[in-house]
Amino acid sequence: QVQLVESGGGLEQPGGSLRLSCVVSGFSLDDYAIGWFRQAPGKEREGVSCIRSSGSSIYYLDSVKGRFTISRDNAKNTAYLQMGSLKPEDTAVYYCVARRIFCGSSRTAWDMWGQGTQVTVSS
Repeated sequence: QVQLVESGGGLEQPGGSLRLSCVVSGFSLDDYAIGWFRQAPGKEREGVSCIRSSGSSIYYLDSVKGRFTISRDNAKNTAYLQMGSLKPEDTAVYYCVARRIFCGSSRTAWDMWGQGTQVTVSS
């Protein structure tokens, strides 16, 4: 059974940091691109970051460049999103996604989704 399980969300103050984890099961992460989407209340779901299966290509949403870092540990079948210098506008449910080899350019390009983890940035 294919599963993507996110963890690490929570309440953090502006300027703080959080690290999200995504543990996958039912398939090997070696041949899959991993991404993160987020959806804030009343807004559309947007792609935050993704990393190709080889790790050779990484994408970041402009608003998180320099603050967020995506990484993967294939041996642990786990991906991470390190989030720093958090802002209230980063508040959203964050979803881990996967698809074979390449990062997808749109939400519909991703085959597998986790259930999401809530990140709230507030003082």
